[in-house]
Amino acid sequence: MLEWFRQFSAFTVFVSIGAVGFLFLLVSLLFGEIFDMFGHDGDFGHDGDHGGPGFFSTRVISVFVTAFGGFGAIAIQYGLTPMASSGIGFVGGVALGGVVFAFGRALYSAQSSTEVHTEDLLGQTARVIVAIPAGGIGQVRCRVGEQLIDKIARTHDGSAAPENSVVKVEEVLGETVIVRRQA
Repeated sequence: MLEWFRQFSAFTVFVSIGAVGFLFLLVSLLFGEIFDMFGHDGDFGHDGDHGGPGFFSTRVISVFVTAFGGFGAIAIQYGLTPMASSGIGFVGGVALGGVVFAFGRALYSAQSSTEVHTEDLLGQTARVIVAIPAGGIGQVRCRVGEQLIDKIARTHDGSAAPENSVVKVEEVLGETVIVRRQA
């Protein structure tokens, strides 16, 4: 059995480690974080701030393993010992894994929420984009922050509101807003 292990060179071992890491990286990229037990939502990679992927996410670990194998194989080719090559592989893996970790955190923090709360609509000025007939419903558009929000609307007193008239949102009932025409 020991003789079987001796047939593998250090270069082969490092290349195999890199190949396994790369294969796992491809699987995690294709299928998402299904293997991510300790990443964004896990105990070890999550520090409670919801700031993005954890250091132990599958992608970060996959890049670390791939880089470890690749840098180790390169170091072996330059004539270094397996121990020195392992050290170089470790440093290279930490460096590239750290880059992926930092990039993932930066992308996650750059996300913005598109969620608009009921209290954000109350009191907003809106423009009627589909006329509201007497006793009926139409549609209004208002700006909340940087977003344009379209809502189904009816007037508070059942009166008509023609297209392009300006109204004020007085109440929100589910997906419908109750508006009052502005003078």
